[in-house]
Amino acid sequence: MKRVVAALICKDGKILVCQRTRHQTMPLKWEFPGGKIEEGEQPRDAMHRELEEELGIDATIGDEVTRMRHEYPNGASVELRFFVVREYARELENRIFRDIQWVNPPDLPSYDFLEADLKLVQDLAAGKIL
Repeated sequence: MKRVVAALICKDGKILVCQRTRHQTMPLKWEFPGGKIEEGEQPRDAMHRELEEELGIDATIGDEVTRMRHEYPNGASVELRFFVVREYARELENRIFRDIQWVNPPDLPSYDFLEADLKLVQDLAAGKIL
C-alpha cells in the first residue's frame, strides 16, 4: 500500500487545488498538493518536503484532519493523510502542476478530482471539515 500525504492549504476561506499535467498518472485530474511518504520518513516531514518541492513554500504543518484508504479498480491501494496548512513562508510557486487555483469549498465538486479524494471533496464542500 502506498502511503501518501496531502495538504489542505487554506487562505481567505479558500483551499488550494492543483491539476496534474498530461504526462502524469491520471492526467489532468485535480488533487491536493502532496505526495508519497519515503521509507523511514515521518508523515509531517514528508508533507513539509513535498510542499517545498511542488510549491516552493516553507509550510507550517497543522493538524491531521482526516485519514482514509482507497483501492483503485486496478488493485492499487493508497492510504492518504490530509493535513491542514494555514501558514507558510515564501511566495507560492507552481513548480510541477498544469494549473493551481484557490477554490471556495462549496465549488470543489465541480472539479474533476482523483477518485481517492472524492469523499473528502464532498465533506469539504458540505462544511464538515475545516
